[in-house]
This record gives sequence, structure tokens and C-alpha cells, in this order.
Amino acid sequence: MTADDTASPGSTATDCLLPSTHTGAATGIRFVAPDALDALANGLSDAQAAFLEATGFAAKPGQIALLPDPAGHLDRVLFGLGAEGAPERTAMLPGKLATALPAGTYRFETDTDASGPDDMVLAVLSFALSAYRFARYRAAGDTTAKAKLVVPAEIDETEIRAVAGGMCLARDLVNTPANDLGPDELEAAARTLADKHGAAIAVTTGEDLIAAGFPMIHAVGRASHRAPRLIDITWGDETALKVTLVGKGVVFDTGGLDLKPAAAMLMMKKDMGGAACVLGLAKMIMATGLPVRLRVLVPAVENAVGGDAFRPGDILNSRKGLSVEIGNTDAEGRLVLADALTLACEEHPDLLIDMATLTGAARVALGPDIAAFFSPDEALAMEIARHAHITDDPVWQLPLWQPYGRMLESKPADINNVGGGPFAGAVTAALFLQRFVDPGVSWAHFDAYCWNRATTPGRPEGGEAQAIRGLYAMIRDRYTA
Repeated sequence: MTADDTASPGSTATDCLLPSTHTGAATGIRFVAPDALDALANGLSDAQAAFLEATGFAAKPGQIALLPDPAGHLDRVLFGLGAEGAPERTAMLPGKLATALPAGTYRFETDTDASGPDDMVLAVLSFALSAYRFARYRAAGDTTAKAKLVVPAEIDETEIRAVAGGMCLARDLVNTPANDLGPDELEAAARTLADKHGAAIAVTTGEDLIAAGFPMIHAVGRASHRAPRLIDITWGDETALKVTLVGKGVVFDTGGLDLKPAAAMLMMKKDMGGAACVLGLAKMIMATGLPVRLRVLVPAVENAVGGDAFRPGDILNSRKGLSVEIGNTDAEGRLVLADALTLACEEHPDLLIDMATLTGAARVALGPDIAAFFSPDEALAMEIARHAHITDDPVWQLPLWQPYGRMLESKPADINNVGGGPFAGAVTAALFLQRFVDPGVSWAHFDAYCWNRATTPGRPEGGEAQAIRGLYAMIRDRYTA
């Protein structure tokens, strides 16, 4: 796999968008709520009104009607919003149009008395994200968008493309199987991203990790023939406030010597979802030129089984100076994150965010669609939650319940990498990471699934970048206000 392949093996997710200056013909899409049906009928021809009645259009959420003109050609598209407060009526609902419409060029009707989408920005973005397809490995792998949408003039087209592009990059990385996405290829994708935006990149690889002070990254990845590494990207004005993103880059997780069962390994190509998310978020930040000093740290490893694998009961040194007893080799993500978080704190960032597919416990608590997050900074947590709500990018704060820290106690070492029982796995994982974060740093930890189990508007089945649209909006507003 080449760097270019790694960066964009699927759809760009933006080739369905046409600029607002597009002058060609475009079929109008009118949004309709059920209580507006009578008013709508008054504006249609008798033939169109009869057609609408015959087809049973009731403006239900996501319902589509294709209205013909007198010659039988497509005249207008009607899109049902559903009743106010209906659970299916989400801001991302218009994404359904991207795959349901016939080939052609369309525009949202915003210059009439039409209802309009609930959120124009999210409607356009959802259209683009719904058009995404990962077809790299299919013989008929055409990902060209059939339905194209003219971006409304009032929308910031640069930002829409940047956000969709970041989502696409993350999805592509998560969807790529581990045989084509090891630490080398993840580094190549990071280098491609850095080069495109004029960022600096440094990579510490293999045995050099020990000399550089990253013993846990090295220990987790040393059993694989694909060398572990720490990827370090920096971008932006050195005098600006520092925003640091840390992403778990475990390209495949066997569980190590505490081997996962076969069924649990089927999805482990996505165990680098945290790395994919921070690279996608970095793309958004750099493409829009946010006024921050950005740093991205990705510990990229494969947790393999081999003669040199780290073992249950081992005691590892860490960059922080804390000794860590290994209670389970399948809790490896927090180990590589710990060394990277320690490095991040050494330059005292204004904001530190880490992202990982870390625990099954978070999925048990919140399901696959909602990313769990933890933060000791309540003001930051409120910002995160507010922007997640605005962008329809769901997250939920779980508690850093300090008394559970006793579950991580170790007799021979400073801390154990797992809790002592079946309870509060997501909380104890977050508490473990907190031990490696300086108390004065504004920090948030995300524990996400990074996969859509089924297709919904804006979210095709497969790899997903969770929480980064909301985080981008939060960072934008925080540093450009």
C-alpha cells in the first residue's frame, strides 16, 4: 500500500458536492413537514397533487417523492421531515437523499417558503457523509457519487469539505484491514497528511523507543515483526495556544498472551480507531487553518503473540516513572497511551484530548452509537457536550470516580493495568490514564466504538469517526472566539 492509497482508499465523501457558484441546472429539493402538506398541495399542479395523493406521500421522516413535470421529467423532490419531536427527525436525516435519489444535480430549496432542513449545515454534511463508500477491495469499486448537491451560498464550503474530508480519512483508515494497515502504513498516512498541510513529523521506531523513553510502547509492540513506533506531528504558530491530540494506534489486537477468542478478533482491525479519529480531527483543524499550535501523537503498534511478547505478571517501567504490573495483556491500549500522554504533558498544552477504542465496558454502558468521555475539567466537559449536541455527534460523560482507583492497586508495582474485577471497566481504564496526566492540564479521554453496525443517514455501515465533528466545532469556537 502506498501513502496515497492509505490516505484515500475509499470515497472522498466530498465529490458529491458542487460549489455554490455552479450554474448548471439543478433539481430542487423541498423539505416538508406533515402540517405543511395542505399548503404544499396548493402550490402544485393538479397532476402533481394527484400523483402525490396516489403515491401516499405523508411527509413521514425520510419519505421521498419524485414529482414529474408535464413532460414526465423530474421536476422537484419532496423530502419528509416528520412531525416535530419525532425520534426519527434528526438533523442528519437529509443524508438519506444521497443514496436514494437518481443520478443528477440537486439543490436545497432555501429561497421559497419551504420548511427547510432543521440544520442546513448538517443537512449538507450528512448528504456528503452518506455518499461515502469504501470499495477499495471490490472489483467494481466505483465510488463516484451519482447524486450531486449544490452547496448553498450561505454555507462555509471550505469548512464543510474539511470536516467531510477528515471524516473520510478516519473511516478509510478504520475500514482498511490490518494486512494493509500496519504501523508502517499508519505512519505513511500520517506523513501524507503532514506533508499536505506543511506540518512537521518525527517518528521514533523500534529499539529507539527504549532510548527515547517510551518503554511501554515498545513492550506492547515488540512481539510483532512490524516495529512499534511513536508518530509525532506538529503544526501551526509556535506562539499559539497548544492543542494536543493523542490517538491509540493498535493496528491489530490479538489480546497478546491473554489471547482473545476468535469471535472477538474479527473487529480488531478497528483497534486503531483512536488514531484514525485524531488524524481526521487534525485534518479538519489544519484544512481550516484554526489558530492553534497543534500536536498529534500516535503510538502505533501491533499487539501480537510471539516469543518476545510481554506477559501477564510482568512489571513495566513507564515514561512517567510509575511501574506498571500487567494484570492482562489485552489491556494494552492504555499502556501505549500512557507513555504518549506523559510526553504530551511535558510541554503543558492548553488542551489535551486522547481518543481510543479502549473498553467493551463503555459499549455495555452506552451502546455503539455514543462515545463515552471522561474529564476532570467540568467546564471543558460542558463545552464538549454542548458542541456534540449542536453537531449531532453524540457523546456522554462518565465519571472519573476516584474511589474506584483502589481496583488498580498493585502489591509489587505502583499500579496495575486492569481493575480487580468485572465492574466499571471504562472508569478504571480512564483512572489509569489519569495517573499519567498532569493535574493542571485540561484533559478529556474518549472511549469510542468507531464502527457503525448498520447504515443510518450520514453514517454508512463500517468504520466511523465518532466525536470528532463535535470536537472540531468546540476547538474552533474555543480558539477563534
